[in-house]
Amino acid sequence: MNTSPRQKILIVDDEPDIRELLEITLGRMKLETFSARNLGEAQALLQREHFDLCLTDMRLPDGTGLELVQHIQQRDPHLPVAMITAYGSLETAINALKAGAFDFLTKPVELPRLRELVSSALRLPTAGGLSTAIERRLLGDSPPMANLRRQIDKLARSQAPVYISGESGSGKELVARLIHEQGPRASQPFVPVNCGAIPSELMESEFFGHRKGSFTGAVEDKPGLFQAAHGGTLFLDEVADLPLSMQVKLLRAIQEKAVRSVGGQQETVVDVRILCATHKDLEAEVSAERFRQDLYYRLNVIELRVPSLRERRDDIEALAMHVLKRLAKDTGQPEARLHPQALEALKNYRFPGNVRELENVLERAHTLCENRTIEAQDLRLSEGNCTADGAMADLTQVDNLEDYLESVERKLILQALEETRWNRTAAAQRLSLSFRSMRYRLKKLGLD
Repeated sequence: MNTSPRQKILIVDDEPDIRELLEITLGRMKLETFSARNLGEAQALLQREHFDLCLTDMRLPDGTGLELVQHIQQRDPHLPVAMITAYGSLETAINALKAGAFDFLTKPVELPRLRELVSSALRLPTAGGLSTAIERRLLGDSPPMANLRRQIDKLARSQAPVYISGESGSGKELVARLIHEQGPRASQPFVPVNCGAIPSELMESEFFGHRKGSFTGAVEDKPGLFQAAHGGTLFLDEVADLPLSMQVKLLRAIQEKAVRSVGGQQETVVDVRILCATHKDLEAEVSAERFRQDLYYRLNVIELRVPSLRERRDDIEALAMHVLKRLAKDTGQPEARLHPQALEALKNYRFPGNVRELENVLERAHTLCENRTIEAQDLRLSEGNCTADGAMADLTQVDNLEDYLESVERKLILQALEETRWNRTAAAQRLSLSFRSMRYRLKKLGLD
């Protein structure tokens, strides 16, 4: 006989019919319900009882559901709260998600969607294991990383769309995976897709699938990325690279929570959480009319910025030790030692490619070094990317200042172009240059 206590749900709504509908539905799910008609009654119940989930209407006689979300965030931030809003009140729902709500329902309440939301919320990991799991995967004790871990911990307990911003190589996909793995969808698929790597003519088929015979080469039915991610998370990396025509279709899929395959007659309901990332400035892309503003607002409910390696230099030693241990394990060789001068050189380097570049530098040095000791010269760091407190240029090698500066400029521009796969607009943004200035410099240096 199962004697485990039933999970408790707090229902907050001033409409008796809604309360009764929720009580009956949740009762059939073997859940114990408590009801409140207003904000005051809800706060009183929260003081007396421990709850596993709170469902609250947005409009209450003595306040708003948003106030209740904020009240719970201050006192019990690990209690999931779902907001019930009037149909079409998307802005209200987004404000609730930003305030910390787990998810939202629209009236009239669809019972399958209600049961799905409740089941998902009750699968959230307990508070204790979250931060520890994130710490094991996201190395570094610097303040920016401590802040990032706290934000991941919070966002993992939500269903809000998250826009992950940061430079190339900073670890945006790892952050997305952690949000997924620490949330209620962890047992379901995590589907990453590089939006810039899909040919434009195949995008609709890749995202939404196709039916047999819908175009030349469609020899069988094929599900798309949305269908593959059903129940889990779809991570759209480099989302700014989507063409405008595809942005329209993506927006509709997110709004309707349904997709139609190429050549299909009916829509398929999909339940996915959308996480996206790009190294570009998405707001600037909107201003330049290369990215739809309405899609931007749907994707950028909450922005999570991943710090560059330059912003957390104190973590370089720990990251380097971790990489060297992994390399030793992978190659079956003794672990290489990092000479103090080599460590100092790493700390004084700008790392335009961030953690990914650090890994590549150490992998190369691990292969080249002698006596299992990595010297500074084994790192082969670009002098043009040393910081102001790094090594100064050797004046004996500078015959002409203009020529020397031009060579440094050429090296940095080429590096930016390589990092952005020769996307001139992205390279200009990477160097904080206007596109016109970038074009002038390319022509001046003979790189046009």
